[in-house]
Amino acid sequence: MALVDNPRATLQELARAVGISKATLYRFCQTREQLTQMLMEHSIETFSAVIRAAQLETAPPLEALRRLIADNLRHRELVLFLLHYWKENTFMPDGPEESEAMLDAFFLRGQQLNVFRIDIPAPALTEIWNSLWAGLVEAERRGRVARSGLPSLIESAFLKGTLAGPAGVPTPTLTPAAAHEAD
Repeated sequence: MALVDNPRATLQELARAVGISKATLYRFCQTREQLTQMLMEHSIETFSAVIRAAQLETAPPLEALRRLIADNLRHRELVLFLLHYWKENTFMPDGPEESEAMLDAFFLRGQQLNVFRIDIPAPALTEIWNSLWAGLVEAERRGRVARSGLPSLIESAFLKGTLAGPAGVPTPTLTPAAAHEAD
């Protein structure tokens, strides 16, 4: 969080912010770039582990989703770090592509089990999921969303837009004319 809150901080300022000496931080890494790279790798490894621990391939979809929410929120600081430091051209072995594929497969399985809407492609559900929870964690950091209700807010906001209707009927969508009338 010290890097997120003060992105231009020196190693000395970062060390002070986390309550260690500059020498201790320097023994760990000699540059901000090294620190950022190490945190990037740690963040991606952590979220890959969170996705695996959610048992997306085998657990009932709603149970897996709740586990995914809870475990992701335990690492909210890493979410915020990634939001602020991720670069599209960052290459990492076992990077986010593996996690995206696992989430895509999870949402597809949920669609096949008639839990998630079928009119939204599984990769789009992955993008909606990633954007929703990351955005709400950032909103919580800025004081716009209460921390205490965050898990149920994420679940509710995501599921209200993705749950299948009765008997597998997709939730109706507004036509452009009807959407205009609703405004």
